[in-house]
Amino acid sequence: MKALTIIWIALPLFIGFSIYLFPKISRYLALGVAVFSLGYALTVFNLKSDLEFGLLDNFGVILLIDNLSGFFILTNALVTLAVLFYCWQSDNKTAFFYTQIIILHGSVNASFICADFISLYVALEVISIAAFLLIAYPRSDRSIWVALRYLFVSNTAMLFYLVGTVLVYQSHNSFGFAGLKGAPPEAIALIFLGLLAKGGIFVSGLWLPLTHSESETPVSAMLSGVVIKAGVYPLVRCALIVSEVDPIVRMFGVGTALLGVGYAVFEKDSKRMLAFHTVSQIGFILAAPEVGGFYALTHGLVKSALFLIAGILPSRNLKELKHLPMATPIWIALVIASFSISGFPLLSGFGAKVLTMKSLLPWQVIAMNVAALGTAISFAKFIFLPHEVKGYSKVNSGFWVAMTLLLGGLIIANGIYYEAYTIKNTIKPLITIFIGWLAYGFIFQKVMVKLPRVAEEFDHLIGVMILMLVFLFLLVLLPGFREVIG
Repeated sequence: MKALTIIWIALPLFIGFSIYLFPKISRYLALGVAVFSLGYALTVFNLKSDLEFGLLDNFGVILLIDNLSGFFILTNALVTLAVLFYCWQSDNKTAFFYTQIIILHGSVNASFICADFISLYVALEVISIAAFLLIAYPRSDRSIWVALRYLFVSNTAMLFYLVGTVLVYQSHNSFGFAGLKGAPPEAIALIFLGLLAKGGIFVSGLWLPLTHSESETPVSAMLSGVVIKAGVYPLVRCALIVSEVDPIVRMFGVGTALLGVGYAVFEKDSKRMLAFHTVSQIGFILAAPEVGGFYALTHGLVKSALFLIAGILPSRNLKELKHLPMATPIWIALVIASFSISGFPLLSGFGAKVLTMKSLLPWQVIAMNVAALGTAISFAKFIFLPHEVKGYSKVNSGFWVAMTLLLGGLIIANGIYYEAYTIKNTIKPLITIFIGWLAYGFIFQKVMVKLPRVAEEFDHLIGVMILMLVFLFLLVLLPGFREVIG
């Protein structure tokens, strides 16, 4: 398995750069890498025990493959496959595009098996470069500006992260995640700041809505479905390895769930609403780290599907979409995805939400139920859009292959936690969804509130990051502060 793992890590980079030698078959080479990754993910779930091995002694690299890694790797494989099928018939996608997709895919995979901070740093930096090139791919002034903005914020965050990594090594002569236990408080604060920014978490992630909403549709699907999880995964892993940081991770989970959904319920732009919900749904992953892998899989599939659907609609303005009926098959796909993220039974979003809610600490319960209600309110905007048989339907066959893969995955993954189907567990989310629909129909559909975007502006992103660093220092330096959330 170790040899297979090394091949699996190296293959995307090797194929990615080889695509330039065979540009006419670039799509097939990219597809082959994603299929191989899918096979590897399924192999991980068949392991009888966790696989951990190290390279270069105490200097790193520590690799850890288990079920948690498996969920994230499977998400990456399925989302990448769906994006490739979506782009299959696009004439404007060159070998350069597929090269970056595969390099991004491979570096995200690498981040999902890292158990040390220095190899994770390398993976996250490669991710930043590949994501930057994909965001800037249209080469318009707008796309280049958004890409540079993303790269600047990302690299600044990783500078803080790198300093924290050095402090961990100085304390333990090891870069392993376990080194957070007993590490200087400032090391924890600096590393967490970098990961919060990379993962689009809480106010450190306010770069995300503009970046995800302004990127091309397939790039938005990749960013929201898998790329941000490269920052989320190590936080989940650290919470499971080092019990002292578990309350901090959970606290940020609650905070980001409420922040994201608070913006989303008032947002009238479909892609920005989905981007804010990416922020919110990350909160559900962090709020219950022990079941975060399953929630990450569910979120990756559904959010990628929603971004791909939003990309084919005739307008991003939800008010305009109320007067532009879409074709019924597209509406059905939109409803299935919206039902899943809302927690409707028979889809994996139901099992993921039930499992998450059962794993919450008492102080988290009320806030996370409010976030779940906000999710139902937000996606009522999609569910109640008009549709008709001869409505808007500008799609190709690749779109439907992608939808079959992603939505089919939501249905199949529903069987992972079949124990969720009790009367009590089923009634609660149905009531939440129904109340959310009523709230949307009688209140939020009529309310015109435009929340300020000041914190999202480039001039303020680094300032917010510094304030977040101060908050993290207080969090790790004051024991009484941690006991409140422990």
